[in-house]
Amino acid sequence: MRELLGRISALDPEAGEAIKVIAYFDSLAGAGVEPLVRGAAVLTGVPAGFVDRSRGVALRVAPDGSVDRAVPDPDPSWSCVPVRAVGGTLWLERTGEPGPVGAMVLERASAALRAHLELTGPVQGSREALMGVLVDAHVAESVRVRAAWRLGIAAQARVRAVAIVDEAARVVTAAEAPVPGSKRAGVGPAVGVPGLPDSWADARRALRFTAEGTGMDPGPRVAYADELGGLLLLADAVTRGVEPVPDVVSLDRVGRESPVLLEALDAVAAAPSLRAAATALGTHHSTLQESVGRAERVLGWPVRDVAGRLRLQVALALRRLHRNA
Repeated sequence: MRELLGRISALDPEAGEAIKVIAYFDSLAGAGVEPLVRGAAVLTGVPAGFVDRSRGVALRVAPDGSVDRAVPDPDPSWSCVPVRAVGGTLWLERTGEPGPVGAMVLERASAALRAHLELTGPVQGSREALMGVLVDAHVAESVRVRAAWRLGIAAQARVRAVAIVDEAARVVTAAEAPVPGSKRAGVGPAVGVPGLPDSWADARRALRFTAEGTGMDPGPRVAYADELGGLLLLADAVTRGVEPVPDVVSLDRVGRESPVLLEALDAVAAAPSLRAAATALGTHHSTLQESVGRAERVLGWPVRDVAGRLRLQVALALRRLHRNA
């Protein structure tokens, strides 16, 4: 093998170096994170690092073998690769293209790290870190199941992902109250543990349909993906920078004229009848009728027939999506 490697190196030095890299990492089969990152540093002659916050793993190894465990996330200009299926990032502290040898080192080291971490699963970490593992689409299913077990969630349990504004991901069983407290939240559909990344994606979409519940931002503070159904598709269509449609502009005009009118429209959209809307608002039926009439004149369309009410419901949903983009 050594003789063959010498011949290949003589014919094509880069191919010879690539084979050395493959042989080196093959020899480290079963090794832990530190030996693999050290190998990347030694083979390339530049510091290498690996970070996976969900497992509490972070280290940087210099070419001389010295290790630093208090490291920030890598500089975006460095040569970085994600460690697929388990999360985390491996890097070489080299800007620009890594070169043929560097690219091979990143490929073989990341594959070895993935194989090692899939076997060991996430370390015992904080509940927040383990919740992050549960909803991470890049984590292997076996790792997700182990994280659930460490949180006391059985693999066959029905669970929901919950997206809460300004908070990390939360996972609750289907029987639990999903949102303690008063913050806005989106609740994903009930799934098995392997389906949590999809539930999380829908929970984040549902969060965008929530509102502060104020005069200028009336609406529900909690939204359930199950109840939104096909409306969830709108969340993918309304992104930052997309111009609002005229109906949304009209709703904003109503809000500027009077937040009371905007609240009246939201109540009409959510209730089965004007009388029920008036009860929800705590106002007299005739007072609500007058407010709705004023709002209709600003909007430019009626909201008390079936077509107008549907148009209003869609416009209110789009307005929340724009405000939460």
